[in-house]
Amino acid sequence: MARILVVEDSSTQALEIQFRLEEAGFDVECARDGGEGLEAVGRIRPDAVLTDLDMPVMNGLELVAMIRERYPEVPVILMTALGGEEIAAQALLKGAASYVPKRNLPRDIVDTLRGVLELRGAKSACTTIPSTWVKSEFHYNLDNDIDLVSPLINYLLEKLSRGGFCDETGLVRAGVALSEALTNAIHHGNLELDSALREENEAEFFRLAAERRRSSPYCDRKVILIERETSDEVAYAIRDEGAGFDPSKLPDPTDPENMERASGRGLLLIRSFMDVVSHNQTGNEITLVKRRDPRVAPRSNQNR
Repeated sequence: MARILVVEDSSTQALEIQFRLEEAGFDVECARDGGEGLEAVGRIRPDAVLTDLDMPVMNGLELVAMIRERYPEVPVILMTALGGEEIAAQALLKGAASYVPKRNLPRDIVDTLRGVLELRGAKSACTTIPSTWVKSEFHYNLDNDIDLVSPLINYLLEKLSRGGFCDETGLVRAGVALSEALTNAIHHGNLELDSALREENEAEFFRLAAERRRSSPYCDRKVILIERETSDEVAYAIRDEGAGFDPSKLPDPTDPENMERASGRGLLLIRSFMDVVSHNQTGNEITLVKRRDPRVAPRSNQNR
């Protein structure tokens, strides 16, 4: 059972969140502010931290930075109230693994936690990289099945870990970005589902997704992922076989209105967690680049 630390100064909201998470099968402990939360992280070493931003003693932004510095293996998810979007964006840059607007907590918090926990602590059993290795390129074809996304991402994260590209927090953040990009390619690219439908009626969104996975032309489409790795960076080109879109019309993910939406949230996470993000002209391919973190020592004698 995963242990979750909830850091929230409102006792009423903390109890509501605790009840919802325990109902979903999590073991939950609560802290009343950032200072108490940081002490609890050191004491219980939770699998993840869910924190508010606006708190006394130590706010959520400071807590994210301290956890990233002292306990990089523990992912932090932010809860953002209306008007806290700019601070949330800063916290993502400081090391948070994801965020959930408070008004969307009942809908999104359990799935967000489970997604982050699935990506936590990717490890590799490989042990040596030949000194003669220069670069690699791998191609993957993915059916329009969301259940196939996590196994592929875990494999890609094992390779990042093996190559010493980032610490454990960086691995989780890279996994979140890849998950958002692959899910978008399936849902909005190949299945041509409108993100507005999910905002209005989530059940209908997933019913239509299941229907289209079984019918032409959607069922014949694939998501293609091309991974190009050198000693300095890894680039992931993710292409769908849908109709595409005009990339110049992408919403600004830092706009507070868009940050509240699932589509804007996903794009902000991708841009925050990857070093370079670009689209092709037809809008059916996104490229994510992860550069080596200079703070992480490369593993020069490990097997690829």
